[in-house]
Amino acid sequence: MTSPLVTAIHSRDNAFVKDLRRLAQDSTQYRKQGRVWVEGDHLCRAALTRGQRVSIAVFSESFWPLAQVEWALAASKTIVLSDALFADISGLESPARMGFIIELPAATALQPDAATVVLDRVQDAGNVGSILRSASAFGFRQVLALKGSAALWSPKVLRAGMGAHFALDLIDAASLEDLQPLRVPMLVTHVHEGDFLHRTELPWPCAWVLGHEGQGVSAELEGRATRRIRIAQPGGEESLNVAAAAAICLHASASAR
Repeated sequence: MTSPLVTAIHSRDNAFVKDLRRLAQDSTQYRKQGRVWVEGDHLCRAALTRGQRVSIAVFSESFWPLAQVEWALAASKTIVLSDALFADISGLESPARMGFIIELPAATALQPDAATVVLDRVQDAGNVGSILRSASAFGFRQVLALKGSAALWSPKVLRAGMGAHFALDLIDAASLEDLQPLRVPMLVTHVHEGDFLHRTELPWPCAWVLGHEGQGVSAELEGRATRRIRIAQPGGEESLNVAAAAAICLHASASAR
């Protein structure tokens, strides 16, 4: 790669800065701009490791002299922002010193026979990101988020996912009709009913359906399910956090393969 074009920006009114601020702080702006803001060296490194092409690399002014050692050739275009501007744009309490803008990955067609995680109106960004990490860790390469779930490529979900996004086939803002081609057995989690997970022979591949934090899986999806599964809770709690339940269920599936 040839030496990148480096541009320094100090004005809040710069058009690039305005677009980047929206991209970093608005959970659905990536859909409008067709690109994603990846902030912090961990996420940036994960994106590069997983083969993502970087459109623009952005650095804080104080970090840029050090960043050139490792990151100077990360993108063909580099923007250096004043520290105050970078802090204003950042969605973090303690702003990172760098970030990448990457093109929003093209939507993938649903793979009918793939091990899948279905998110049914899971709304908390932290929960969704954590579930993506578990899906990647336990071999579920396809994740389909139904409308009403947190936006998969939003900054908060990206941060919670810790790089898992770049290892997964993601289908965002899907409808129930988008599930029609799925051929693998569909397992739905349930608080009080169904087979106990630790006593159940789990199919592989399968699709785990994880429901809304308060309402659970919709009646329509329950009606399509091959099996309802519950997690034994001898300690007596009423329910588990959906991300914790996902980790337990996906690990059980991976262990049973």
